[in-house]
Amino acid sequence: MPLKKANEDFLSALVAPAQRALQGKGINTVQKLSKFSEAEIMKLHGMGPSTLPKLKAALKNAGLNFKDGKTSTKPSKETFGLTAKNFIEQLQKLQSDKEKEKLQRYFKTNEGDYGAGDEFMGVKMGSLFKLAIESRGMPIGEIEKLLESKIHEVRAGAVSIMDKESRYPKTTPERRKEFYDLYMRRHDRINNWDLCDLGCLHMIGCHLYDKDRKALYKMAKSKVIWERRTAILGTCYFIRQGEVDDTFKIGELLLKDKEDLIHKATGWMLRFAGAKDQKRLLALLDKHAATMPRTLLRSCIEGLSKKQREYYMQLKG
Repeated sequence: MPLKKANEDFLSALVAPAQRALQGKGINTVQKLSKFSEAEIMKLHGMGPSTLPKLKAALKNAGLNFKDGKTSTKPSKETFGLTAKNFIEQLQKLQSDKEKEKLQRYFKTNEGDYGAGDEFMGVKMGSLFKLAIESRGMPIGEIEKLLESKIHEVRAGAVSIMDKESRYPKTTPERRKEFYDLYMRRHDRINNWDLCDLGCLHMIGCHLYDKDRKALYKMAKSKVIWERRTAILGTCYFIRQGEVDDTFKIGELLLKDKEDLIHKATGWMLRFAGAKDQKRLLALLDKHAATMPRTLLRSCIEGLSKKQREYYMQLKG
């Protein structure tokens, strides 16, 4: 590849954190990159597991090497490959006993609670999400290995990897289908609201947008709370595209649900849909406000005027 072309493609092929890390060191050409060793580059904040092969390819295409001469595609000791094992090892480096105590208090794990039996490592979600972004491209089989873990943050990492990559504009429809199929097939590993929300707010709806949506209606009638929550939150992407029909239909199926976490999710989505079509939201409220669970009703009407909110709360009594 001509050197000019190699330089043009060099940074654009990298994720934003990696681009910022290199630019912060004044590295904007492959020639400048070749002045550093592989170890020096991978120590920069923002370098992730998917970055090294791209850097090596850019150097190789330009007939260059890292300063230490390394150009093999095998990850160095300072990096990790796109495997479940190495992802977990990186999470362990981010572990904090203080964060573990915080998460165990926040996510109740006692007998009878949602997520009972979950184990926590103690990793901040912000750090986990960053690692998930850096892990874009992980093979679907390795992501499933993460889902099989007993540790909550490991499973959250699996779902977050799929969510983050689904949002990436260059992700192919085939890759998005892989994520959708895995999430739906291994929904047994989704055992709390945060895992459910990570998976369905974008990934589910994005895949189903131009396809049959019967799967959501089936899940809305499921005995499993997390499948019902996926059904309603899976319509979020549709709403963002201006389509609210499925949200109102599935929302109406869930109006008499007994679970508070379904009330909150349903109210949230109906409020969001109502911002696009208030007339339809008001029609639903006129019909059901008096019998809706209070939590669901309050969430539904948050976006309405004070006078409207008072009116519908009065109907509830």
